[in-house]
Amino acid sequence: MNSNRNHHDLKPNVIIYTDGGATPNPGLGGWAAILISPAHDNREREMYGAEPGTTNNRMELTAAIMAFRALKYPCRVELHTDSTYLKNAYTKGWLEKWQKNGWKTSSKEPVLNQDLWTELLSMSSVHDIEWIWTKGHAADPLNNRCDALVQRAKSEYEPD
Repeated sequence: MNSNRNHHDLKPNVIIYTDGGATPNPGLGGWAAILISPAHDNREREMYGAEPGTTNNRMELTAAIMAFRALKYPCRVELHTDSTYLKNAYTKGWLEKWQKNGWKTSSKEPVLNQDLWTELLSMSSVHDIEWIWTKGHAADPLNNRCDALVQRAKSEYEPD
């Protein structure tokens, strides 16, 4: 093997679709992720879950966290989300600004969901991620399947 090869080249590719929602917002929430492995004949893994007393945004972040937890080693990830909140935090530099400002927004308010953002930052830092926004409840079949899994998670939820 050529030892000059970039380690980036050795990372497997993974395609991830995530979705989350709560009804009402806040209320009973569900999250879902579909992980696709192009190197293994596009093998798919579906994951989903639900939580009481949560918000749409918390469920969107939870979906991404749970997907990253499922990755056993650093990957090149193409993450599809219909959440501009999730995508823009990474692609528009919000996370860097929030951290630099002591987890305060530009209006000096505490950043919501800091616990999840902190976990997501830690988990996502080992991967090379391309964040792709997709219009929700539209023509993307995998986004629609994620949404159906969110609804399924909420319908199957039973409190402890």
